[in-house]
Amino acid sequence: MTRVLDGIDAFLDQLAAIDPLPAFVALFCQLAKLTCTSQAWRNILVAAYPDREIPRRSILGAYVSGIGINAIIPVRAGDAVRVVLAHRAIPDSSYTTVISSTLVLSIFDIAAASTLLIWAAVSLDELPGIGELPRLRSFDFAWLLDHPLAAELILATILIALVILAIWIHGHVFDFGERVKQAFSVVRDPAAYFGSVAIWQAADWSLRLVTVWFMLDAFDIPQSIQNVLLVQVSSSLATLLPLTPGGLGTEQAFLLYVFGGTVPGAPLLAFSVGMRLLLMATNVVAGFTALTLTLRTVNFRGVLKSAKDARAP
Repeated sequence: MTRVLDGIDAFLDQLAAIDPLPAFVALFCQLAKLTCTSQAWRNILVAAYPDREIPRRSILGAYVSGIGINAIIPVRAGDAVRVVLAHRAIPDSSYTTVISSTLVLSIFDIAAASTLLIWAAVSLDELPGIGELPRLRSFDFAWLLDHPLAAELILATILIALVILAIWIHGHVFDFGERVKQAFSVVRDPAAYFGSVAIWQAADWSLRLVTVWFMLDAFDIPQSIQNVLLVQVSSSLATLLPLTPGGLGTEQAFLLYVFGGTVPGAPLLAFSVGMRLLLMATNVVAGFTALTLTLRTVNFRGVLKSAKDARAP
């Protein structure tokens, strides 16, 4: 938290020096990225429900609403809202299929993130080793890494809970396997998957890198393909287990390590925190605007309650 606050101070100190044009282009790319991913998700749902009308605007609104809530509430709370809104938009759909459809999106994301991680670890040797992680300032999981027995007990508890959950689902959710299989319909047709899902997710990842490129320019940090990829790797690692909104804290610790003194600490912190705050603000504004337009009300208590009920199973 101290490192994040230092970064916010550095960001505010350099606020006047930020170039607004590349920052605006970066935020525009961020909004375009959200549109691409929502289109990929809609195509997954279209394949799962070929006999239903699935409006583009409703799925876009559901996806962006979830992103906006995830920006301010950790542990993926917005994903539940996204699922609730998508379920409302598709007549006679099941929560099991809608939730499982989000797993289809993770196929490409995991492949892309793993490729970048392998590149950084093997080609550049830029990532810290496991033994170095607890010593990184503001690293969110330092306590767990410093206490391996506690980490193992927590992991074992999570695995047991997942087994119990799987047993409960098997006994209480009718045709669970068929509904999950329905969500993966598009994957069974490789041409359809690559032509209607992967291509949009490839555009999403391309726009992520373009966003970082223009953010580097806005904060006067040296622009290079390597720097862009290192920032994206740090961002991906920070959101792997989102214990903080937007991965704040972990991302800054990784960036300070991977840049290894090639960029002064204060400007790097200003860039990292500033970029994250600008993207979070954009996500929040877009998300709650979409939520308001979707629900046609600013009273979000009902949908949040529905989201909580949907997360329980």
